[in-house]
Amino acid sequence: MTVEHALLLLNLTEPFSHDALQQRYEEGRRVWFPSRYAGLTNNPAKYMEMYKKGETKTKEIHAAYQILSDHLLNSRSSPQKDDHGAA
Repeated sequence: MTVEHALLLLNLTEPFSHDALQQRYEEGRRVWFPSRYAGLTNNPAKYMEMYKKGETKTKEIHAAYQILSDHLLNSRSSPQKDDHGAA
């Protein structure tokens, strides 16, 4: 997963703060949390289909969070260069 894909998945644009990243991550987890589908259907096959989709999306959201968290950390720790290439 690329940084651009992770930004798209969590609906963020650069520059973003850690607080904004954390908020979008929590929102995504709440929406796609697999067991929230338990009361939505009485059909076991449909439930499992929805559960697996939620499980997949939750893993994607977590991966996006990790990538963007690392990206944010790296962008803060790397020295900013001016127009002449000096740090």
